Amino acid sequence: MGMTMKFDSIMGRELMGLERVIKIFLAAAVLSVSYLAGASDAQAGETYDGVTLTPVTAEVLPNDPGQTLTAVIVNLAPDARSASHRHAGIVFVYVLEGIVRSQLDSGELIEYRAGQSWSEPHGTVHSFMENPSRTLPARLLATIIAPTGAQLTTYDK
Repeated sequence: MGMTMKFDSIMGRELMGLERVIKIFLAAAVLSVSYLAGASDAQAGETYDGVTLTPVTAEVLPNDPGQTLTAVIVNLAPDARSASHRHAGIVFVYVLEGIVRSQLDSGELIEYRAGQSWSEPHGTVHSFMENPSRTLPARLLATIIAPTGAQLTTYDK
């Protein structure tokens, strides 16, 4: 099954480990108002088959200049599908609006709704992603930590 993370403390316990890292990265991406030109391979308004990518930010990690955190808003029009692809680093995805069906490698097809999230380890094939609605868009925040200067997304043939 896919990983769905809760970003609030449970029964008074503090968030720990990966959940805390994801929370910090997502907050930084959402609060950022600048985009460093040339740091992302997603161009503003770039659209393929109903999927539009809009860069939010790209920041070289201060404690590891060999790695860059890039955040991109992914808009999926009704009935839109993304081609099979993989990313140059680890990916954290948070559903901002709508419903998205996603499959990693040859695993289970999972439906995510607004407020849910998943992660993709480096090298994972994102074999299927779609907005199953015929009338409503879906919107995601994808945060990628990858080697600085790397091509972030490679589409499978």
